[in-house]
Amino acid sequence: MNKTTHQFTVPVLTLVFSVALAGCGSMMAPPMATPMAPEAITVPAGHKVAGMLTGEGMLTYECRASTAGVATPFAWSPPAPDAVLKEKSGTVVGKYYPGPTWEHSDGSKVTGKQLAVSPATTGIALQLVQANPATGNGMFTGVTYIQRLNTMGGKPDGSCDATNVGAKQVVKYAADYYFYKAV
Repeated sequence: MNKTTHQFTVPVLTLVFSVALAGCGSMMAPPMATPMAPEAITVPAGHKVAGMLTGEGMLTYECRASTAGVATPFAWSPPAPDAVLKEKSGTVVGKYYPGPTWEHSDGSKVTGKQLAVSPATTGIALQLVQANPATGNGMFTGVTYIQRLNTMGGKPDGSCDATNVGAKQVVKYAADYYFYKAV
């Protein structure tokens, strides 16, 4: 009986392994679990978590006179964020800034409107945002809701009253942002 031997060159083997690995990379990642959240900021049924990024940076507040009809005459303004967005690995993939606006390095960008907040024990309030249609194509394409969870820091220190109107505070914060898409 004749034995056939196969001799492969390094380039051929490299090509075979590259094709095999490329096939593995196209497999879908397991779905991300929906995080626990207070009822006030729960995402409506029919939406699932599509991704999570951590925001780390600064929030700028300004002490202002409150609008008419508000119980307290002075209050810290809603914060203006200046943060980076990171993947779980720590890789910076975007930024978060006033709007609110989440911008990814893949070219996609999403803004939204706050729907609800819930107190947090370790940082700024937890939040639910309804997303506007995203621009560009990428991670934020099709995002419908955004939850801010696991907050650390970000609260202004001290009171806001007539003696410090116009004063600004810049406060360090971190939070996890969960991005949802319709099922």
